[in-house]
Amino acid sequence: MERKLIYKILLILGVLGLCVYYTFPLDKRINLGLDLQGGMHLLLKVDTSHLEGQAKLDACDRAVEVIRNRIDEFGVRETSIQKQGEDEIVVQLPGVTDRERAIELIGKTAMLEFKVVSNDAQKLKIAIDGTVPEGFELKYTPDENEPLLLQKQAVLVGDALTNAMVRFDQSQFNEPIVALQFNAAGAKKFAQVTADNVGKRLAIVLDGKVQSAPRIREAIPSGEAVITGRFDAQVAQDLALVLRVGALPAPMYVEEERTVGPLLGQDSINKGVKACLIGCALVFIFMAGYYLLAGLISDFALFLNLIMILGGLGLLPLLFPGISATLTLPGIAGIALSLGMAVDANVLINERIREEIAAGRNLRAAIGNGYGRAFSAIFDSNLTTLIAAFLLFQFGTGPIRGFAVTLTIGLISSMFTAIVVTRVIFELLLNLGWIKNSLPMLKLIGETKLDFIGKRKIFYAVSIIVITIGLFSYFKKGSSAYGIDFAGGQLQEYSFRNPPAMDKVRQVLKDINLADASIQQFKDNPKVVLIRTSEDKNQVLTNKLKAAFPGEDIQILRIERVGPVAGKHLKTRAVLALIWSLVGILIYVGFRFKHINFAAAGVIALIHDVLVALGFLVVTSRQIDLLSITAFLTIAGYSINDTIVIYDRVRENARLYRKLSLGELINLSVNQTLGRTLLTSGVTLLVVISFLFYGGEVLSNFSFALFVGFISGVYSTIFIASPLVLAWSRKNIK
Repeated sequence: MERKLIYKILLILGVLGLCVYYTFPLDKRINLGLDLQGGMHLLLKVDTSHLEGQAKLDACDRAVEVIRNRIDEFGVRETSIQKQGEDEIVVQLPGVTDRERAIELIGKTAMLEFKVVSNDAQKLKIAIDGTVPEGFELKYTPDENEPLLLQKQAVLVGDALTNAMVRFDQSQFNEPIVALQFNAAGAKKFAQVTADNVGKRLAIVLDGKVQSAPRIREAIPSGEAVITGRFDAQVAQDLALVLRVGALPAPMYVEEERTVGPLLGQDSINKGVKACLIGCALVFIFMAGYYLLAGLISDFALFLNLIMILGGLGLLPLLFPGISATLTLPGIAGIALSLGMAVDANVLINERIREEIAAGRNLRAAIGNGYGRAFSAIFDSNLTTLIAAFLLFQFGTGPIRGFAVTLTIGLISSMFTAIVVTRVIFELLLNLGWIKNSLPMLKLIGETKLDFIGKRKIFYAVSIIVITIGLFSYFKKGSSAYGIDFAGGQLQEYSFRNPPAMDKVRQVLKDINLADASIQQFKDNPKVVLIRTSEDKNQVLTNKLKAAFPGEDIQILRIERVGPVAGKHLKTRAVLALIWSLVGILIYVGFRFKHINFAAAGVIALIHDVLVALGFLVVTSRQIDLLSITAFLTIAGYSINDTIVIYDRVRENARLYRKLSLGELINLSVNQTLGRTLLTSGVTLLVVISFLFYGGEVLSNFSFALFVGFISGVYSTIFIASPLVLAWSRKNIK
């Protein structure tokens, strides 16, 4: 055996061993995303409008530390708290589904103030009548709604606190109270305040609301105070927690929220894995059945590809500490899709080997030439898809980044397994004498001599009509074409034990002034109801539904809320991702083929495919969301694969057939690659179809857009990109 071959085998075994080590055990190496294990994703906006100077610059950083301290005491593991931009904070809480408590805990400013209550009855009466005296403010107690006239200037604030803890009073009710302890300076100040105001009431104000206003009966030198308010134990614990770790430097509000319940998380895992297994099984069966031995070798390479993707996810935190190995539902789709797209390289190689054998080459030469001639097309097509994946990661959020990561790792590993691993296996079989003179393969699509260029005007018209209908529907629907990711609003998904009556659900919405909300009941699972509202009334809605449907064991599957600012921000990032991906592909293809006509025609074809997919989404009443943008970028990356394969063949044929016109060269190249185009697209569609039917409602729009876009990609490669190259060239068809 050649020494070079031995080195290659050792390299493959080393890479495989490393990937296996970092793959298993899966639960230790790879974290599940929030969409799979349940939890909350929050985008918090820090309101720094009332701050100035250094305090404004430091507010977001200080808020991150306060939130981290609160969550640490809350007991949530593996949290992620990151500053985003100048005044935004992204918080991820795996496993947390008590959204009301979590949002209250994180978002409470916890500004604690002690203010003296005026005893002047006349001033209080004037304030109640609407004229609050200068230097005072009118507040009400939470229990009796008793009016109190407070001095606006606080005599003591929360930064003097050293501790806050829950105790129980000694009354017959034994209610929880929050006991406060001050530092030395604070205790001295508190003693002075209580001594100077004996007989008056001292209001304890938290975030602008009076919690209690006990009467000062004597000076309190101990530096201790208590907050009462008829709390339950959990509320008292949370109040003590936020006071103990400190106040936020500025108010915050939730600009974006995505909460996934454990039921939906487990359902997503089940459906995602099922769809992935079905799609991959179909790919494996087809390859083995169509290419026989070569197909089995390809299947082995695809299996190694899967191990390398999982191992790559496990290795990721070591190689890039800023990127976590998190598997999301779109990430599972990315794994399956990358395996389907990996078939592209194997088909290219196998078809090239078939051509070399047909040309009379011996098997060793045919295999060598097949790999050599397929390499440039494989490299160019994968690199352009990597451009789209990189931009998905750069501009995407959460699960979309998970998809970009798995797709990137899958593309890199597929190049290694297709170009290196399968070739080593062929060489090993040749050296062992297990294959000698032939490599049988099936062939469903024979040689064609269709005049694709001659029919170009017909297909131009078809494309214009389809895109026009889609764009007309898109502009007609306006903002209603967008999901909450871009339009803003709130989505809540509930699971019932039995299919609920929709008129009864609508009545519940009317009762809480949400009559304009939209309701969707899924045909394949009528026990699940999706409700879209313009405002956050989730807790009220949940309580009302449980009261209206007793015994139905109503479960919250997910909640998504996006504010108008976040929606506009996400839309801007999505548009930038699309634009930059097209620019990147245009530059790279123009550089590789040394002619702007090739690049421009390819990009026009990509825009065509994205517009067709968008039009079909709108016409079929599917909303455009972040996963739709993910699909559009994936379509762009995949569609250019087909186009580059044809461009590569045109470049090769131009050297072989110098007397042919450009139109004849394009026709010849399209006919020569037609079988490969249909095969690779068909095999990848097997994966997409499996996710469309078995991937669940979360991936429905994503899978549908890919399905339409991949079909359009085959069409545009043959009937749009190739003819446009000719139309923009000086040579004319004869």
